[in-house]
Formats: sequence, C-alpha cells, structure tokens
Amino acid sequence: MNKSDGMNYAPKGKPAPVVKPGEFSFAAIALDHGHIYGMCNGLTEAGATLKWVYDPDPMKVEKFCEAFPEVRVASSEEEILQDEEVKLVAGAAVTSLRCALGLRVMKAGKDYFTDKAPLTTLEQLAMAKEMVKTTGMKYMVYYSERLHVESAIYAGYLIEEGAIGRVIQVLGLGPHRLNAASRPDWFFEKENYGGILCDIGSHQIEQFLYYGGVKEGEVVRSQVGNYNHPNYPELDDFGDCNIVGDNGTTNYFRVDWFTPDGLSTWGDGRTIILGTEGYIELRKYVNVGTSTEPNHVFLVNGQGEQHYEVSGKVGYPFFGQLILDCIYRTENAMTQEHAFKAAELSVKAQLLAVELTEKRV
Repeated sequence: MNKSDGMNYAPKGKPAPVVKPGEFSFAAIALDHGHIYGMCNGLTEAGATLKWVYDPDPMKVEKFCEAFPEVRVASSEEEILQDEEVKLVAGAAVTSLRCALGLRVMKAGKDYFTDKAPLTTLEQLAMAKEMVKTTGMKYMVYYSERLHVESAIYAGYLIEEGAIGRVIQVLGLGPHRLNAASRPDWFFEKENYGGILCDIGSHQIEQFLYYGGVKEGEVVRSQVGNYNHPNYPELDDFGDCNIVGDNGTTNYFRVDWFTPDGLSTWGDGRTIILGTEGYIELRKYVNVGTSTEPNHVFLVNGQGEQHYEVSGKVGYPFFGQLILDCIYRTENAMTQEHAFKAAELSVKAQLLAVELTEKRV
C-alpha cells in the first residue's frame, strides 16, 4: 500500500471470507485509477474469486497481474460480459466513462461495482437509475474513505450505539496530494474527471448521508477554485460545500490538492461528527506530530474523553456484505438509494459551484 499517493492507496485487511472458493466470481474491467486494487483486495479478502481482468492497455494489465497472479486476462470486455460465472464487475474507468461501463455490465445481467465518483452528470444518473430499474442489477460505489478506513467504520458503530446522541453536523476535511507528474491527462480535464466536488467531494457527501442518517439534501452553497496550478487550467485545486439534510443535519466539507510534501501520508483526512450528547473526531491517516499510524478515533461525551487506535481491530465488513447482497439480492452493504443520492448531490454541488478564482485559460 502506497501511503504517499492517494491514487494508488489500496488497503489490505485480514481475510474474512463469506463464501467458499469459486462460489462467487467477479472480474475487473478498466484499470484507469489505482483504486481498482483496493476494490479487488476487499472483495478477494471477503472470499470472492477474481476470475478475469480486461483493459485495452497491456501495461496496466501486466501490472495488475503482478498484484493478482491468479487472474486470467480476457481478450475483450465482451468475453467477460458473456461469462455466466461472473456475477459482479469491478471497474475504475475514466470518471466520465464509469456510467457507460455500468450500463453495459448491468445490461449483461451482472452487478456493477465502480470507483467513486460513479458518474459525472445528472443525465448519466438518470440512465443508471433506469438501467437498475429495468434489470434489477446493482450499481454500487467504492466510497473508500468510509468503506475502507477502519476509523470511519468504527465511528459508525459508535453513532449506532448512541455514543453522541443524535447527529446534527458532519464536518469533513479531505486534502489530497496531487503528485501531478504521475497523473494521467484525463485527470486534469474537467469533462473527464467531473470537478473536485464531484470527484473527491463525493467521499465527503457520502459520509454525511451515512453518519447523519440523511435521505435527501440541499446544496446551500458550493465553491471551487484553481489557486496555484496555472499549468492545469481545468483543475479545481480547492473546493468546499455546505449541505442541509432533510432531517436538519448540516454538512460542511473542504477538499483540496494542497497536501505538503512533508506530510507522511497522502492527506490529513479528518471528520468531526457533532451530536446532541458529544462528538467524534476521526484522524484517518495520521495523527500529525504524534503518530504516523492511521485510524485514530477521539470520542468526547458525558462519560469523558476517549482515544481509540483501531487499525487492525475493525476490518472492512462492506465487501463481504456486498458479496452476500449480490447473492441474496439484499441491501445490507449499501442501499442503491444511498449510492445514487451521494452521486446526485456531488454532481449538483459541482454544477452550482461559484468560481473563486479567475479562469486560467
């Protein structure tokens, strides 16, 4: 796992299989983003069998096969879609192409598991919803900053247990290191990556919906800017947003590409969850100046102050739940409504965003 590069951040956990070998096969299509490695790690650790990989770039396929030597290389996407053994397709395509891939996967009668952001336009969202309705297949999303982070999972348990009462605000900070030289060209083209609030902002919005128990939300204000990257005129290097949920819970988040080189990890991601009876702070990837270990959870409530270090103690239950959901057609890992609502609000936040800096064209 590369701690310094968020694009290739692929957590590994302890194997916790929910199915027997060969009982649930999946494939990987489109290796444009390094998150595909984390997605496949999670599924294989939960017992899924990675049968196929396909990408038109042989170099990407070769690298993938080094990480997953048991996988077979397909000659085409169609070879995978026609394989009845394959129940789920995981993909990390160029962001603007993720919906189109999902439509083809679901039309072939398979569930779809895509990297975030799952789509870039409201038109794509409408098509995805219609295909889900028509086929009954799933369009699930790898919102990794909650699903593949033990501190974030543990916070959900604390909230469910009532440790801080009713959640009334979620504050999220999602800084990332740019590593521009290692990024593909499409990453800097707004039509392809969708903008910063649609892209990495989707993590923050999904967490707000989950922790706050929010079903619907309104973007009150959103902002983007390019403060320091004139060589990449279509890049938003900063964005922030305020959302109010249907239950009165509020959200503010900030995302940016300004992680300094001196930080030991790719971003000092933090989440503060305020409740009526206390609050939780997550220092997900580092506790600056104190510990380079990730997954710090701070809880303050009527019983006092607690600091939990939860790396290796919580695991990643989403992946096993997703496999079982695909088998039994349940919605325990994530509801389809939730996955789509996070995507919808991410796109709307980007569409409504005020430009804070002069257009650098």
